[in-house]
Amino acid sequence: MQTTGDFFVIKAKENGVNVIGLTRGKDTRFHHSEKLDKGEVMIAQFTEHTSAVKIRGKATIVTPFGIVETDE
Repeated sequence: MQTTGDFFVIKAKENGVNVIGLTRGKDTRFHHSEKLDKGEVMIAQFTEHTSAVKIRGKATIVTPFGIVETDE
């Protein structure tokens, strides 16, 4: 599997944070999802199949471009 970007980190600040991977290509679709509980950390990266990640819930996201805190 070819990777296309740097790693990023998602740390859940509450139970039930959803991390959803979206596909590349003509039609964007959900292809993978994870549920994180408070304090859990997921390390991920973009690949030839994953073009975007959607995060629902309170989390801290650490990327090479900086740190993002979700509002809800």
